[in-house]
Amino acid sequence: MADAASRLSALTEELIGAPPPVRIRAWDGSTAGPAEGPTLVIRHRRALRRFLWKPGELGLVRAWVAGEIDVEGDLYTVLDRLAQFIWDRGEEAEAAAKHPALDPRLRSAAKSLVRIAGAWPPPPPPAEEIRGRHGSRHTKRRDKQAISHHYDVGNDFYEMVLGPSMVYSCAYWDDAPGFTLEDAQRAKLDLVCRKLELKEGERLLDVGCGWGSMALHAAREYGARVTGVTLSREQAVFARKRIAEEGLTDRIDIRVQDYRDVKDGPYDAISSIGMAEHVGMVRYREYADDLYALLKPGGRLLNHQIGRRPMVNDEAYEIDAFIDSYVFPDGELAPVGKTLATLEEAGFEARDVQALREHYALTLRRWVANLEAHWRDAVRATSPGRARVWRLYMAASALSFEHNKIGVNQILAVKPPEGGRPVTALRELNWR
Repeated sequence: MADAASRLSALTEELIGAPPPVRIRAWDGSTAGPAEGPTLVIRHRRALRRFLWKPGELGLVRAWVAGEIDVEGDLYTVLDRLAQFIWDRGEEAEAAAKHPALDPRLRSAAKSLVRIAGAWPPPPPPAEEIRGRHGSRHTKRRDKQAISHHYDVGNDFYEMVLGPSMVYSCAYWDDAPGFTLEDAQRAKLDLVCRKLELKEGERLLDVGCGWGSMALHAAREYGARVTGVTLSREQAVFARKRIAEEGLTDRIDIRVQDYRDVKDGPYDAISSIGMAEHVGMVRYREYADDLYALLKPGGRLLNHQIGRRPMVNDEAYEIDAFIDSYVFPDGELAPVGKTLATLEEAGFEARDVQALREHYALTLRRWVANLEAHWRDAVRATSPGRARVWRLYMAASALSFEHNKIGVNQILAVKPPEGGRPVTALRELNWR
């Protein structure tokens, strides 16, 4: 096909009413669009067929994961410039594909795209896309499958991305010169411990303990006795090895266990860092009730959780297709107000809410830089498709935090003690 890039550029302009915001280079070597800035590379016509069969985000993501489209230049710039087309126009195209008679313009554009894209049938989804989910969301069996898809992709891969801290949640940044990702993650772990007011010998339950970083910090620095639970066997193996190397097996117990099966309370404190996003709204009150029951009176909960912006009609909220299919299967985000209300309904007293949105954007950019710096090794540790999934999801998430599309919040809540809190506990919070 001669000059595929110009034809695609003209088709894009027909769809969005403006020239493409980035340069396009097609599989035939042709180029079109602005000479300056990054280039969107379409390596194969198969990418267009994916978009025809799944208009909107999912079709484009499948092409990205399969390596049929790529970016030359700054990925963040391309994502920023394409955002309107990928998300807004993609939704419009998806609706038109379901009801083509409603929009003749989009129907015409789809026919033109068919002529450029070539023969059918649609390509199969890349192997990294989760399939075969059965039963209702957020049963114990289905949650275990979802967690395994995301976390059991190789500890070596995560070490390259996360760095020595092995903390897979928002760091807590300082503008001091030379402040590293490891410094910021250590600062976040210490922030959590100080909010929980951990003391020597107190029992801490770390829900969704990951690779054991929070458990290690709480036991080593504060003398806590920690129980960590995770559904990922690979995480548990890694965490137990770290704990043994530091000689803390007498203080830390790591279990492969669903939080709903923990029955050995009461605990003095509970940390839940980046785990509640997996719970699901249908189970969130159950989650709050279970944690409340596991705390002693006066015990503290630190809930660290990504939240989305509220919608006018919140019942219309839909899970992001890319995230659900490739990154966090069955993951759901709730507005911070809804999370806070559910914890209060379960009986907790909210003591503090701290927003860390900008901190997560910085964290994600560091993770992307780590992945890019170790790209060949990361591909060998997993697969080219998996590495491409993580690069796209982390870069897009960084932009979402920067543009206030999503946020992340730490909620400190207390199980009220009998007779109320003593005056000494009402002093001004001092962890800022």
